[in-house]
Amino acid sequence: MGRLATEIAGKTPVSLGLLGAAAFMVIADARVIDPLLHIIADEFKVGVGSAAVIISAYTIPYGLFQLVYGPLGDRIGKLKVITIALAAFAVGTAVCTFVSNIVLLTLLRFLTGMAAAGIIPITLAYIGDNFPYEKRQAAIGKYLSALMLGQILGGSLGGIFGEYISWRDIFLLFGIVSLGIAGLLWRGTRHLGNAQRPQDQRGRITLRPYYQLLTQPIARTVIIGVFVEGFCVFGAFAYIGAFLRDRYSLSYVAIGFMLSGFGFGGLIYSRSVKWLVRRLGEIGLMGVGGGLMSISFLAIALFQNWMLFIPLSILMGLGFYMMHSTLQTQATELSPEARGTAVSLFAFSLFVGQGIGAAVFGRIVDNFGYIYCFILVGVAIALLSIWLVNQKQVVPD
Repeated sequence: MGRLATEIAGKTPVSLGLLGAAAFMVIADARVIDPLLHIIADEFKVGVGSAAVIISAYTIPYGLFQLVYGPLGDRIGKLKVITIALAAFAVGTAVCTFVSNIVLLTLLRFLTGMAAAGIIPITLAYIGDNFPYEKRQAAIGKYLSALMLGQILGGSLGGIFGEYISWRDIFLLFGIVSLGIAGLLWRGTRHLGNAQRPQDQRGRITLRPYYQLLTQPIARTVIIGVFVEGFCVFGAFAYIGAFLRDRYSLSYVAIGFMLSGFGFGGLIYSRSVKWLVRRLGEIGLMGVGGGLMSISFLAIALFQNWMLFIPLSILMGLGFYMMHSTLQTQATELSPEARGTAVSLFAFSLFVGQGIGAAVFGRIVDNFGYIYCFILVGVAIALLSIWLVNQKQVVPD
């Protein structure tokens, strides 16, 4: 992250490291629910599948509000949007500490998801504005290191707080830290004035730019691909923690650390991204990545041994980021003149897919069990990988 920040020194009023800290909080907040889902379900006396409404309540507005934040970032300035959104996210997260029932928690997660939508995708568009395409995948890979740490520590901290302290207190901690980061971002952007403000601020924000993007075959492939990816991977991953608790009676601390393996896999990817791109290319990354995810889900379902989950979760995370980062890099080049809009459409598809997937797989888990859920996902990801490879739709150099 240090060299990456140095490469754009002088161009930006805040460091990329600080933007990475904001991304860390958003990802940690999203992933902290995974080991806590069983605890929250027990406290509010609902089924695990029903408690998963708090996941959908967060991810669906996260996706929907990309349609607002993308054009807004292109119009008034990406850094300003990120700062305001992070401040609102911090307040919403902290208030989750004091809820008395699942309905209030669901409402607050909805509002927090609305705010969180204006942080990571807008930052990715910001990176796209500062790096040429041939260097962008490596730059995004470095930025993803902060997200990987959020994946790792979010699940781990969730398990620790769930086992020894309280699931409520983790939201208070995340809210306070996020508010501090928002304050630092505000200090870096408050002197911008009109210097960083885009020139064209006329007209209303409409859906027309999204329609124009979707007329491109490459854009349709990327957007459909990331929707199915979010639906399958994160829609089902939300139930792995509850599965480990119900099937093997593991402690919440152990579950949190085991779920963090997904983030470790992503961290391996971020550290080896240049080598992987050279060796496999974009098509190879999507094919191998999809294969790793498919094998991991099927193995979790078919081989009843919790110790296998540790290496499988790492392979799953590595496979996810091989596929996802490739699609993400392509998304930054779909509309160079309006990257905020393009990246926001990408994030919209990912998180709406995740929210719908969590709801659908919740019904499957409650009615048929975890195993059917994981087998279905393993097969679906394999089919997605084959489809993406056969499309051969890569952004030209």
